[in-house]
Amino acid sequence: MLNWSKISTVLLDMDGTILDLHFDNHFWQHHLPLRYSEAAEISLEQAKSDLANHYEKVAGTIDWYCLDYWAEQTKLPIQALKREVQHLISLRSDAHDFMLALRESGREIILVTNAHPDSLSLKIELTQLDKYFDALYSTHEFGVTKESQLLWKRLQDKQGFALEHTLFVDDSINILESAERYGIEHLLAVENPDSQKSTRIINNFPSTSDFRTLIDEIKKHPVR
Repeated sequence: MLNWSKISTVLLDMDGTILDLHFDNHFWQHHLPLRYSEAAEISLEQAKSDLANHYEKVAGTIDWYCLDYWAEQTKLPIQALKREVQHLISLRSDAHDFMLALRESGREIILVTNAHPDSLSLKIELTQLDKYFDALYSTHEFGVTKESQLLWKRLQDKQGFALEHTLFVDDSINILESAERYGIEHLLAVENPDSQKSTRIINNFPSTSDFRTLIDEIKKHPVR
């Protein structure tokens, strides 16, 4: 499925790839609408509808991922609200062994997330995920998201990875397509980003529902 003999750099998404997406889905689809309905004194159904419509308008843009934007729009302390359900933040069950295998193989491991820096900091605090990576980037520091070709150029200029020797892993098909357009040679989709939802069938990219199935091949092809 993947030619590990040609992969020396691994770019990894965070939410839904290394971390269980259940926290984010629960927060944005349930917890924030609940708190918004209370603050605005509207029904929960109306709050969910209003927020869903707003989400759709800015999807894929830097605003969609920006906690400051949503704090301004909702007049709510988004980071504080996230802490109300922070017990849901966790690594995927298959992430630890996978990340250790990557590190032991000598590959460069880079986190590339669209998450706001404050969200990234909260998740590092609660999971210590930073210990697995050589570098961690929020796309906010580049001013554009992974959906944009400009992000990949700016990231490559900063990090210096070779397209033909780089693997990018994400749970978003749109973002994988963006990486493919830019020329990243090796791509992998996550079939089950949210542990509380069913596994998806993905036809247009190599995909996995368990990173542990990749470990043997990773170990067979260490970076010299």
